Amino acid sequence: MKDKFFKYIHELQDSIVAGLEKIDGKATFQEDVWERPEGGGGRTRVIENGNVFEKGGVNISGVHGKLPDSMQKYFGVEDADFFACGLSLVLHPTNPMVPTVHANWRYFEMYDKDGNIVDQWFGGGQDLTPYYLFEEDAKHFHQTCKTACDKHNPEFYPKYKARCDEYFYNAHRNEGRGLGGLFFDYCKATQEMSMQNWYDFVTEVGDSFLEAYVPIVEKRKDLEYTKPQRDWQEIRRGRYVEFNLVHDKGTLFGLKTNGRIESILMSLPPHVQWVYDHHPEAGSEEEKLIEVLQNPKDWV
Repeated sequence: MKDKFFKYIHELQDSIVAGLEKIDGKATFQEDVWERPEGGGGRTRVIENGNVFEKGGVNISGVHGKLPDSMQKYFGVEDADFFACGLSLVLHPTNPMVPTVHANWRYFEMYDKDGNIVDQWFGGGQDLTPYYLFEEDAKHFHQTCKTACDKHNPEFYPKYKARCDEYFYNAHRNEGRGLGGLFFDYCKATQEMSMQNWYDFVTEVGDSFLEAYVPIVEKRKDLEYTKPQRDWQEIRRGRYVEFNLVHDKGTLFGLKTNGRIESILMSLPPHVQWVYDHHPEAGSEEEKLIEVLQNPKDWV
């Protein structure tokens, strides 16, 4: 399974990068292949200063070795080895009318001291973080997520949509990071779902990513915007940074397992503002976004 999924994320990285370069039309992804001293490595691809994308990354990695003590305590195990692989992407467009997007699909195995698999699971999801609310964009993104889920289980979309709203939540701000999408983790074999079934589901979601995001980019990338709208985007990007550094489990896992810091923090936007006690004007488009972030909607 690990070889199969590792091969899949290599191919998915290639297809997503090609699709994004096509829509940007100017910048291309720079590749950085790296190795982790304890075992494994990855292939980081970053785009910067394009026509559409100010900064973005589409990264894959496959790492293995002894599970660090801090993570052994987290999982409640002793003397465990691990293998983890996944694709993680974040895209920060220049135009504040185009939403930021994040996605991740991953697979994890844990072994006893004799090398036997003692646990294995899939995780992942995709979520949208706009700066201005276009309801048809939210509906399109969520409908694409629901269509992918429904092919495998009609209960998946409402379940993983709710988990996404719960997970990507800045509790210290009492607001969601964005409009959500899907979030699933610890997807393990059961009587109903084999690991092959989970593989089929996760790859279905992965394959749906470009369909979920690219039509939104096409629709919004040439819209005009003002300096105050750009300022609002940078203030909201600050909330994105706060979530990734304070709450995100993937960032935590990477830092605890001596992950490659440049690849872990590529999710951070290049231009950000923190304005003291900032509040949008009453009745403004900016306030409209905040209301939805504080009260998640059912978009489909």
